[in-house]
Amino acid sequence: MPDGLLEHVRRFYASGAAPVTPKYASTVLLLREGEPGLEVYLIRRASTMAFAAGMHAFPGGTVDPRDTEVQPAWTGPTPAEWATRLGLSEPLARAVVSAAVREVFEECGVLLAGPDAGTVVGDVSGEEWESARLALIAREVGFAELLAERGLVVRSDLLTPWARWLTPEFEPRRYDTYFFLARLPERQVTRDVGGEAEHVVWGRPEDLVNLRMLPPTVAALRGLTAYRSVDAAMAAERDVTTAVMPRADLDSDPVRLLID
Repeated sequence: MPDGLLEHVRRFYASGAAPVTPKYASTVLLLREGEPGLEVYLIRRASTMAFAAGMHAFPGGTVDPRDTEVQPAWTGPTPAEWATRLGLSEPLARAVVSAAVREVFEECGVLLAGPDAGTVVGDVSGEEWESARLALIAREVGFAELLAERGLVVRSDLLTPWARWLTPEFEPRRYDTYFFLARLPERQVTRDVGGEAEHVVWGRPEDLVNLRMLPPTVAALRGLTAYRSVDAAMAAERDVTTAVMPRADLDSDPVRLLID
């Protein structure tokens, strides 16, 4: 554990302070077939960001009122089914899934939606779609409104639960984050740079794990190395009802951050 972090951890436990209540968040591992094996999409967060500045991450962000107040039209597994899969209440499960779809559109211009249960929208990289994406980021339009205007519904079946991580209790910013897998839809392309990113990269998981990133991102990439195709990864059955939370082992020498 770095010295600066160790000092912070010791101060936190010495103070007797209560852990910050975590915010729910969603992040998406966007996949495509590569040569050979699958590839995954990463962004490098801008150095000006308050959280994980300059680190590589998957597109994602916190669940916010937009994901709970007005719900978009929906197809695929029902919110009740998602509640069981995620270990959440039905309204919160729906918000977490909606946030995943919204965030991946905001951050990399990929839209996991379609006009019906069997169709995915095509190219959304044109000027009209870009204007809609920027309006969504600026909160000038809601995600449900954006989809309704275009006769689209969220394709929740395009997401596969992958992992759940809870920020350590000693951190001042805490997130209960659900990781999902999603295949890059045909005829859609990722943006080169989004509002929160200063660089993007596609690559095989095993080639990306040495980039600068937080432990949950490393763990997610390592988990993907066991799969040789997008189909195989998307078919994986993983239990995400219980979050993984790193913890400090203050009795070890040197002090270590443990992931059980």
